[in-house]
Amino acid sequence: MIPDRLRLAPGLEISRVLTGLWQVADIEKDGGPLDVERAADHLEAYVTDGFTTFDMADHYGSAELIAGAVLKRHTGSQRPLAFTKWCPEPGPMTPDVVRRGVQDRLDRLGVAKIDLLQFHWWTFEHPAWLDALHEMTKLRAEGLIGEIGLTNFDAAHLAVALAEGIPIVSNQVSFSLIDRRAAGALSDLCARTGVRLFAYGTLCGGFLSSRWLGQPEPAEIGDWSGMKYRRFIEAAGGWDAYQAILRAASAIADRHGVSVSNVATRWVLDHASVAGVIIGARLGENEHRADNARLFSFALDAQDHALLEGAFAGTRPISGDCGDEYRRAPFLTASGDLSHHLDSIPSVYAAEPLAGKPGRMRVSSGSVWEPLAGYSRAVRTGDRILVSGTTATHGADRVVAPGDAGAQATYCLDKIAASIRALGGTMDDVVRTRVYLADVQDWEAVSRAHGRFFGDVRPANTLLAVDALIGDYKVEIEAEAVVGEG
Repeated sequence: MIPDRLRLAPGLEISRVLTGLWQVADIEKDGGPLDVERAADHLEAYVTDGFTTFDMADHYGSAELIAGAVLKRHTGSQRPLAFTKWCPEPGPMTPDVVRRGVQDRLDRLGVAKIDLLQFHWWTFEHPAWLDALHEMTKLRAEGLIGEIGLTNFDAAHLAVALAEGIPIVSNQVSFSLIDRRAAGALSDLCARTGVRLFAYGTLCGGFLSSRWLGQPEPAEIGDWSGMKYRRFIEAAGGWDAYQAILRAASAIADRHGVSVSNVATRWVLDHASVAGVIIGARLGENEHRADNARLFSFALDAQDHALLEGAFAGTRPISGDCGDEYRRAPFLTASGDLSHHLDSIPSVYAAEPLAGKPGRMRVSSGSVWEPLAGYSRAVRTGDRILVSGTTATHGADRVVAPGDAGAQATYCLDKIAASIRALGGTMDDVVRTRVYLADVQDWEAVSRAHGRFFGDVRPANTLLAVDALIGDYKVEIEAEAVVGEG
């Protein structure tokens, strides 16, 4: 059975089962680079069976080279699609930096245009992600990029990108019977905007398969993917809660004469926001193309969904939104802790001591208003950090997301977080915020943005509607933090 297909964008029809090549890096980490042409032979078999859309990234070992070798064997409309990701370290995203990143993907794939380039950003406290996306939009107009996607963006920052006019068609996120975060705010946003999701982790690194049914919790996991998804299982309630989901999926699989993995994947694929699921391939080893093709041979019914919902009731929702596992604890990654990586990323702001004021430091953002009006972005005196009224100003004077108060609030709070971090604190140290609205009707969108940052901290807060804010700003936010409390 040929895998179902979907029109993602004009001229871009995809297989709804994408072949993920992240395991190339896993295979190569101990044994060295794969033979590109031999690996391409294995990947060619996927094309023959109708799995004609490949997903990879700049850091998946030789994956781009292998996919590029397959692309060279095909021409015209029959050529497979190669979707890749660019995951730069945060820093200045000048036109030259972005162009080099894109050109490297083009060179490794051996193509003149990247079918879909998906962008990942490690910390939204560094605002250069907007510069990168705007420059990618220009390269799309030049014909070097077919379509632009995101990877591991939460709903709030996808909304900022869309409000900025970036032509986003997709967002790749974790989505499974265990990790159901994408079914919430992110799917709601997709329904309103037409952005579609690519779901990875649908099999939880192989844990959502019959071989784990009734098995004891393993003492050790040997591969990166398994280590990562075991942490998802722990976050969702532990081994017993996971086994309950597995039993429900197994009962459904028996009803329909399919595999547990088919049930787990079909549940994700049936969500209206999902364009496709990404199923990993260990080239030359475990290839499950025949089993994956059975995804479209059955449909889940009300009885199936009721059985799964009963199992979900015994789990804990994984906290936060999609992508948080890469940006805040608990880090549900293979390493289990990205603190060292995130802490090594340079702050967008530099703290400077104030001459003649022992114990006082400040940061500046480069806004034209700070020297003109004589103020700092933030000041630390002793254990107190005071952040000035913050607007959605990017660079010297550009207004972010004009007309969208919720998106502007998200951008403001990212700037506040960066200011506080540069002075030695975190958003957990915030004890007071004040929010000023140009239009009182925006109170809910701004409050929801505030709640995403402070839902657990819950500082003292005042929200005011004012007569007007200067320019196209819809909201202004100030904050105060006390470092070291608790």
